[in-house]
Amino acid sequence: MEITAECFRYEGWWVVTVPSVRGLHTQARRLDQVEAMVKDAASLLLDRPETDFTVTVVPSLPDAEQRRLDAARAARARLAEAESKAAEASREIVADLRAQGFTVRDVASLLGVTPSRVSQLAA
Repeated sequence: MEITAECFRYEGWWVVTVPSVRGLHTQARRLDQVEAMVKDAASLLLDRPETDFTVTVVPSLPDAEQRRLDAARAARARLAEAESKAAEASREIVADLRAQGFTVRDVASLLGVTPSRVSQLAA
């Protein structure tokens, strides 16, 4: 059974409600504890094993914090994309330079990385 746990912070706790299961309310100190708490409560309320439940945790933050969180996530996604492109460009230039006879140490100096990193990129 798939259930959604809606959470919000109150006085140092995550207050959790599950609208699809009548009477299922719980709390947790940390967000990573919510899934286990919800499974335990659902198991008790519905008399089913915890393994029957798949929980989607949906934390709710105040608007200002949510916007900042969204911006941070977007920045991390852009960073990951840039790192991927940099790694691909590095692999390509290492292959080209090595094929032209440049030494591993010369390629390392040109790229500003260690010779071991050049070897990794070449592999």
